[in-house]
Amino acid sequence: MEKGRLEAFSDGVLAIIITIMVLELRPPHGAHLTDLAPLLPKFLSYVLSFIYVGIYWNNHHHLLRAARTITGPILWANLLLLFWLSLTPFTAAWMGENHLASAPVALYGGVLIAAALSYTLLVRMLIAHEGPDSLLAQAVGSDFKGWISVALYVGGVGLSFIQPLFGFGLYILVAAIWFIPDRRIEKRL
Repeated sequence: MEKGRLEAFSDGVLAIIITIMVLELRPPHGAHLTDLAPLLPKFLSYVLSFIYVGIYWNNHHHLLRAARTITGPILWANLLLLFWLSLTPFTAAWMGENHLASAPVALYGGVLIAAALSYTLLVRMLIAHEGPDSLLAQAVGSDFKGWISVALYVGGVGLSFIQPLFGFGLYILVAAIWFIPDRRIEKRL
């Protein structure tokens, strides 16, 4: 199968996710800058979520550039990734609405874990399809960076129940690790 439709569909879903997230931001009823202060947790949740969706969009683009063709199971793996990413607006809104409370921050981390594992599944399925000597297999290798990210997410979920800001901080750390697109694939291309 050609990969163009998969790329176009994924881009459309990610654009809708970002649109939904920004629509959750509501202006305050007051006209003073101090009226913005209560919205800070919502804004921080939005910014982090926007960055995450951007990171996935960027790395997804690089990933599919390295793939030649796709299969039906790869389409389903991609849909699984998009499913978990589509929960980002809900979890970000809940987290921001409740001022970064424990349960919402933990659930946000759970969605991050599920999205990361879904992305890993998509990568592994593409490598299985392309072959162990493929450009993609060489570029990804053991995916140490991906597995460290999952471990940090798990730590963030655990810390969310002790001090939610520490859990949120670990999610920011993972975003910082991935902010620059995955150069492993870019170097091989």
